[in-house]
Amino acid sequence: MIFIRTIIPADDPTVASIIRNTLTEFGANKTGTAYYDKATDEMYSTFQLPGSRYHVGLIDGRIAGGGGIYPSAGLPQGTCELVKMYLNPEARGRGLGKQLIERSLSFARDYGYNEVYIETMPELQKAMAIYEKFGFHYLDAPMGNTGHHGCSIWMLKKV
Repeated sequence: MIFIRTIIPADDPTVASIIRNTLTEFGANKTGTAYYDKATDEMYSTFQLPGSRYHVGLIDGRIAGGGGIYPSAGLPQGTCELVKMYLNPEARGRGLGKQLIERSLSFARDYGYNEVYIETMPELQKAMAIYEKFGFHYLDAPMGNTGHHGCSIWMLKKV
C-alpha cells in the first residue's frame, strides 16, 4: 500500500539516507550534487520556506522515497524546482515515483507557479525518461543558482 504525506522532522535521517544511497548506487555521489548538500540532512526545516513542499512516500508504512518543490535561488518569477526526487530500489516500478511527481506538480500549480525546473545527471537516465513522460523538455543551459554544479542536464515544464 502506497501513502504520501508531507515530511515531518523525524523523517530527516531516513530521507537523507535514501538520497545518498541512491546517488551512490548510480555513481552520482559527487561534489555539486544533493549528496553533499547541507539541506539533505535538514529536509524538514529546508522545506518550511513558503512556496516549498516535500512529500515522502511510504510503502507498507515505511518511507521508500520522496520528492518536492522548492523556490530555488535565481529562478525566474513563477518558476520552481522539482528537487530531491529519490526512491529506494524496492520502491521503483511500483508507481510511487509517478505519484510523488504528480503530487509535486499539483502543489506547484496550486501555489501559482507557471513552470517547474529540474536539474539532473546522465547517471540518472531512468529518471530523465520519466520526466520526459511528464512533459519536461531539455534546456541548453542551467537556470538559477541552485549550487548543484555537478548536474549537467536541465529540464523545464509548464504547469
